[in-house]
Amino acid sequence: MEKKKYFFAVDLGATSGRTIIGSIDNGLFDMEEVTRFPNHLIEQGGHFYWDIYALYFEIIRGLKEVAKRDIEITSIGIDTWGVDFVFIGDDEAILRNPRAYRDPITFEAMDDYLDRIISRKEVYAVTGIQFLNFNSLFQFHAMRREDNSALKAARKILFVPDALSWMLTGKEVCEYTIASTSQMLDPHTRQLDERLLASVGLTRQMFGRMVNPGTVIGTLTDEVQKMTGLGAVPVIAVAGHDTASAVAAVPAKDEQFAYLSSGTWSLMGIETRDAIISDQSYERNFTNEGGIEGTTRFLKNICGMWLYERCRKEWAVSTAYRYAATMSHSELQASAMQVEAFRSIINPDDALFANPSSMTEAIQQYCRQTHQYVPETPAEICRSIFDSLALRYKQVFQWLQEVAPFSLEVLHIIGGGSLNKYLNQFTANATGVTVLAGPQEGTAIGNIMLQAKSAGLVKDIWEMRRIIANALDLVRYEPQNKDVWDQAYEKYLSIVDTLKIKH
Repeated sequence: MEKKKYFFAVDLGATSGRTIIGSIDNGLFDMEEVTRFPNHLIEQGGHFYWDIYALYFEIIRGLKEVAKRDIEITSIGIDTWGVDFVFIGDDEAILRNPRAYRDPITFEAMDDYLDRIISRKEVYAVTGIQFLNFNSLFQFHAMRREDNSALKAARKILFVPDALSWMLTGKEVCEYTIASTSQMLDPHTRQLDERLLASVGLTRQMFGRMVNPGTVIGTLTDEVQKMTGLGAVPVIAVAGHDTASAVAAVPAKDEQFAYLSSGTWSLMGIETRDAIISDQSYERNFTNEGGIEGTTRFLKNICGMWLYERCRKEWAVSTAYRYAATMSHSELQASAMQVEAFRSIINPDDALFANPSSMTEAIQQYCRQTHQYVPETPAEICRSIFDSLALRYKQVFQWLQEVAPFSLEVLHIIGGGSLNKYLNQFTANATGVTVLAGPQEGTAIGNIMLQAKSAGLVKDIWEMRRIIANALDLVRYEPQNKDVWDQAYEKYLSIVDTLKIKH
């Protein structure tokens, strides 16, 4: 009888991380969280950084725990948020902690680059990537303008999951899905574009070899083996971008679906064979990111639970709102349902909400500017966020329906936000289609499944999805109150138009 195979997944988000072990046995999937830890932004000298060494330490801690339990793992895979990167010097050392995508240095860099270096339309025609000020291309431009010493000294540039894999194996790669978030990759050639690289002073040789999800990067170094008590375990390049791993775990029965990866960011899109690069996708700022098995994730970023998370964090230290911090998520959200609907509507993607010193005050300011009721209580603010997110979802879903090469019959919500029963129902109401919620840990599941595919335990993405669907009890939400939500959507559109928001 063949021994049961276990896979070790490292899933790192912008606010927290976790290590998980998963297994597939006779077509049955199982997983267990090993460790969970915060991922802190470090503010110093006017900049924001990630602590790459703390993340490495947590990976080692998780591996030690697995070794202590005497669990023999088949492989290791790492996924993280997109766009950010690590500089490696000639002496094989990391050149300071990596800048975080919310660093203020990027706020003006995108417009400066597009005005002076390569035009917006030219960049989009090559990459098909949506314009976000923190995309890697604009981070490099900003660093070049500041004469960044780490950039000048860099021998290699590794995106965050690739950097952590390098710390474990000593092998340098550039995994396709994470590279696709940089706005420097051509989805047709599936390579980093030489002209875009040169425009920020970089060369292709500064990046690792391009690999697809499922590729073996290398095995744990002797140093890591000694620290953890493990053997020469392979490290697999899974879908390094967390959204790509999450979409791989969507338990869809066929291609006629849209997905909403709901967490700090909400990412809504479809899975296609080819990139969709058109005047319409350009105007609406959609993105074409790499998926697994040659697919493209045609999607749009929406500023998701970031709004809610930031408010909760503020309320925890606020004298006026501290009582709200003592409430559970379910208690606070239930209180929000007692508030009048659609009284204070915002555009979640307004620049005002990118990284304000106070999210509560930013929401109030937006409502004042649009001559709406200004929410005062946590319940009112929470209701404003949920109403507005659902309406923004409706807008993006309609755009997807216009360009999808197939009908969209269901919206799968995955990630931590799939547990939010109120927002899930609002989303069904707003979009007018069936919503299926789950899995919560979609990213980690996709990570594990891709390792299992590399090990030969599953054949392809559809077998992966069948196994996942069989292992889960998805929660179903059907649309309600269509007329009410249609009227609210008209109000939302008028408010967006009032402020002349660029989509």
